[in-house]
Amino acid sequence: MRNAIKLSLVTVILFSLLCPLSIASAVGPQGQNIDYLPEWEMKLSSQSGKLLFSDSPEMVESDGILYQDKVEGKARLFFYHVNACSVPKQMEVLIENKSNRVAHITVRQYGLGGPGFAWMSVGKETLTSYLTGSQPYQITIPPGGVMPLSTSISETAVLPNMLISGMFDFTADRPVNVKVMMLPLLEDSEKFARTAKVLAPDQYHLRGTFEGADRKLTAVYPYDPASDGPVALTLADNQIDRYLVGVDATNGKRVVNYGNYGVVYQLVIPSKSGGKVAYYLAPRGGEYAGAIGVTHPDAAWSPVATPMGRVYFGSNKSADFAFLGTYDTGEPMLFTFSPPGASNLPVRILILPQ
Repeated sequence: MRNAIKLSLVTVILFSLLCPLSIASAVGPQGQNIDYLPEWEMKLSSQSGKLLFSDSPEMVESDGILYQDKVEGKARLFFYHVNACSVPKQMEVLIENKSNRVAHITVRQYGLGGPGFAWMSVGKETLTSYLTGSQPYQITIPPGGVMPLSTSISETAVLPNMLISGMFDFTADRPVNVKVMMLPLLEDSEKFARTAKVLAPDQYHLRGTFEGADRKLTAVYPYDPASDGPVALTLADNQIDRYLVGVDATNGKRVVNYGNYGVVYQLVIPSKSGGKVAYYLAPRGGEYAGAIGVTHPDAAWSPVATPMGRVYFGSNKSADFAFLGTYDTGEPMLFTFSPPGASNLPVRILILPQ
């Protein structure tokens, strides 16, 4: 037992020395009233891109089209669906080219999670995979042709009560139709799409097409650790950071993206030289499981799991926070954030002088 204790102590010391995300390397937010930290002023410096969001019906009880719309240029598809049927199903996303010219689709970045029974794990897996980066690929669709957005989406059966989620950034050089579908296992998806009906949304109506898939927020002032003290910035609360408003292309209704799911944020936080700053993510809406990209000369790796060492956190608002690292000031800090599927919003990014 004594040797085991010594070994554990050595492991902790080595981890503290080698791991920049070690709790030992920063003075944390313990004792801080996270909800009352001053809001660090950010400005919306750019907003672009089209988001196709498919999450309604979330619990899919019958075969059909879950969402569809026509897009051209830069777009992102975010889908999140659970098989609520009693038998296994197949998930598919088709791209239809109804023009008389060849369409070229470039898939730039993507992440796929599941199918899985642990929904929060699937949401975290999707976002982590997306932020980690992926090899771009191209799809060539002949005139009048149909191709899957990714063969990986349909290669695994979605068993009852399993969630499957995906996040795909792509560019189309001409107008194409995007169809998100759930269909019988082993059914020919192209044939199915010709006669499939669009399923009605559920009561939450979390689907639609939105402008502003990419949102860049830049701090109005450089953070000064010598004088500014502990501060925070709030994301996806619909007060400081507003939700996107769009249209459900299947019925023309106005819809709100409650939570800004599928939106990718670039958070630019410059700082004045002199000292170090620690950053944390604190969920404020409940259970949360995600990841965040970190770009800084001192960053040892990216993305950082939020939380690290367990799937999710957030039930204890006073004690649940994810350490994002301690960094030298003077170099701009850039975080890449997106609300993960299955998680609750909002969150706060804490900025603490060391």
